[in-house]
Amino acid sequence: MNILAIESSCDDTGVAVVKDGREVLSSVIASQVPEHIIYGGVVPEIASRRHCEAISGVTRVALEEAGLTLDDIDALACTYAPGLIGALLVGVNFAKGLSYATGKPLVPVHHLRGHVASNYICHPDLEPPFLALVVSGGHTHLIHVKDYTDYEVIGRTRDDAAGEAMDKAARAMGLPYPGGLNLDKAAQGGDEKAYPFPSPRVDAAAFDFSFSGMKTSVVNLIHNKEQKGEPIDVQNIGASYIHCVVRLLCHNTEMAIKQFRPERLVVAGGVSANSFLRRDMAKLCKQYRVKLYFPELKYCGDNAAMIGSQAYYEYRKGHLADLKLNAAAVLDIDK
Repeated sequence: MNILAIESSCDDTGVAVVKDGREVLSSVIASQVPEHIIYGGVVPEIASRRHCEAISGVTRVALEEAGLTLDDIDALACTYAPGLIGALLVGVNFAKGLSYATGKPLVPVHHLRGHVASNYICHPDLEPPFLALVVSGGHTHLIHVKDYTDYEVIGRTRDDAAGEAMDKAARAMGLPYPGGLNLDKAAQGGDEKAYPFPSPRVDAAAFDFSFSGMKTSVVNLIHNKEQKGEPIDVQNIGASYIHCVVRLLCHNTEMAIKQFRPERLVVAGGVSANSFLRRDMAKLCKQYRVKLYFPELKYCGDNAAMIGSQAYYEYRKGHLADLKLNAAAVLDIDK
């Protein structure tokens, strides 16, 4: 089954063709990073306009690279939630237009489910059930994935996401967008214990996360140094800060492993590319003899291949949409 998938939840216009949920025939991304670097982050209005300009051409290239035409496509899929509402609407309406013009079924896909599914592409042996940690710029979730379309959220951030906390720290240090990626690079070889940062816990919710206090702490440290005319030790501050964020992610994941005793742990989302997280999660899973899955680096960020993968399983469950499908800026993964 060939699915043409569209991803436009933030600043990347992605279109992919995925066969049977596992084989990527093509995956094309039009990145807006060079433009958003100017502003130090994503400007939603600009992102929406660039999606409008790129989506038709990216779709054409994706079909060409797959060696297929629309006649060879069995279903269409798109990210409909969550994300920047204007950006989502571009992808949703383009997919609805294709569905109307071709008569092919339309599959709506939750963005975070797509991130989990990025591991199906990279690991043919991976099947539910498993425990999943989804970590990105806008989301931090611990999820019990019971089946391909059956999710139970057991922990989530109460304020900032881990990726946002890294992005804001990077910006305070003067690093360019995308902050998390550049912070990871700048922190290589740094002293992870050079600067102490708080590790908040959420009362009565052992699996929930909180990163706002941690973010405030590093921003205050940097501002104090600037006011005193002291140099910003990006390497050591960055290493210490990432270590603190990863320590919290690993702590809550370890508690979930102890309670749920999964055989497999899946890590997904943009922050799954972070080298510190990959290293420490590998140590944790080795300690508890849990098989660990990470997506390939090219599938950690937003892409349409992951949407096409998840769409295959949504289609098999009969989760289809009609032309009334709308986008949603916020939506739980288990809805």
